[in-house]
Amino acid sequence: MGKIIFYEDRNFQGRHYESSSDSPDMQSHLSRCNSIKVESGCFVAYEKPSYGGYQYLLHKGEYPDYQRWAGFNDCIRSCRMVPPYTGNYKIKIFERSDFAGQNLELIEDCPDLQERFHTRDISSINVMEGYWMLHEHPNFRGRQYFLQPGEYRRHSEWGSNSPTFGSLRRITELN
Repeated sequence: MGKIIFYEDRNFQGRHYESSSDSPDMQSHLSRCNSIKVESGCFVAYEKPSYGGYQYLLHKGEYPDYQRWAGFNDCIRSCRMVPPYTGNYKIKIFERSDFAGQNLELIEDCPDLQERFHTRDISSINVMEGYWMLHEHPNFRGRQYFLQPGEYRRHSEWGSNSPTFGSLRRITELN
């Protein structure tokens, strides 16, 4: 079981909210979020309620200000726990919506999709095994998109406004 604590102020000060599971709407608990402690587990924090907006993968550790989790602002409105997972990883990415066009199956991290896939456009994904993070830029930088097992027929289904991405990583550290 995981545990995460969100604080309104930097350095773990001010009002706080604890969670050990998915929290689709934290607005009534906190007006802002400037620091986070992940005591156990792994979580994805979201800028907006109902798992919308910017997404941030948070492993066990302390984040004394929002820049430490690569936050764009002090706004966290929902979070999702990444379930413990020890199985295999397999994902299939497609250039076009509805699983059309060029495709590539991956079982390992891919730091540069342009180099491996010969395009940065990914418009649909089938996550067959494991949990993954899709990144806006190569080398796991930029905006992040959490992908759990299932089919995503278009990029908007994982929260992106654009089909252009740079890298893809397995979520393997779940302590």
